[in-house]
Amino acid sequence: RAQAVVSVSRVAGVTREQFVRDIYPRRMPVVLEGMELGACTTKWTVDYLSQAEGSKEVKIHVSAVPQMDFLSKNFVYRTLPFDVFVQRAAEVKHKEYFLSEDEKYYLRSVGEDARKDIADIRKQFPILAEDVQIPEYFEKEQFFSSVFRISSAGLQLWTHYDVMDNFLIQVTGKKRVALYSPRDAPYLYLSGTKSEVLDVDNPDLEKYPLFVKAKRYQCFLEAGDVLFIPALWFHNVISEEFGVALNVFWKHLPAESYDKSDTYGNKDPVAASRAIQILDRALKTLEELPEEYRDFYARRMVLRIQEKAYRNDYG
Repeated sequence: RAQAVVSVSRVAGVTREQFVRDIYPRRMPVVLEGMELGACTTKWTVDYLSQAEGSKEVKIHVSAVPQMDFLSKNFVYRTLPFDVFVQRAAEVKHKEYFLSEDEKYYLRSVGEDARKDIADIRKQFPILAEDVQIPEYFEKEQFFSSVFRISSAGLQLWTHYDVMDNFLIQVTGKKRVALYSPRDAPYLYLSGTKSEVLDVDNPDLEKYPLFVKAKRYQCFLEAGDVLFIPALWFHNVISEEFGVALNVFWKHLPAESYDKSDTYGNKDPVAASRAIQILDRALKTLEELPEEYRDFYARRMVLRIQEKAYRNDYG
């Protein structure tokens, strides 16, 4: 059985008003074409990037295999001068390398202190920031972060969700993005915010039999495309070519809903974390009962959660 695949819809020339009125409320991923993104789409060649930000050090992920897995941590962190990193990430075979001559590189920009500071291209890459016009389709005070990303060709990132809405702006190169609705979470074998299913094209169905039930939404991003990824939508990204992208995250819930220590935009909202802790305590309490009773009352709890908290308007 193959997974159902649906193409993500594409719309061109969307104004802020149209986005806010027609697209945003639907809470579905959409590719926005023909956005005004500034000089970056033509200027950001390998040579220009290298020269613009010079030899400042960047911390990168290095993996000997194309599928990077955050759960098993099958990559290492290394530090390189930015200009050296860009040149290496653009190569297919490396003369100099850490793990193997065909290793893959991935840069996800972070703040000065990654534990406390949020990624903001204007602070970490000020020269490159001048070339970018970020589509401000949200209020200025909602802005959370702008994450600069560079990936080797062939690199695939683990499937995960973020708790904030974001735009994935593809500046150069091509990406394929597979997305899954929040309602398909039961089929994605979650560990925290991440799915255990790494290879979404050839999943191990003996290990992950329910994965075929998840409906895949898919799009191919070319330079200049902007993908709107609503909060809680799972996404799995393959860089089909060496490419540069920028993610812009913004807060659409009241500011106090978010975890104050969250610098990446992927910690569950405060109320959700609290609810999960309470549930864990309730499950611990059920362990005081014999198995037959535990099973019965656990099923009653599930029914209660469905009745009180599930949405009933999903088609």
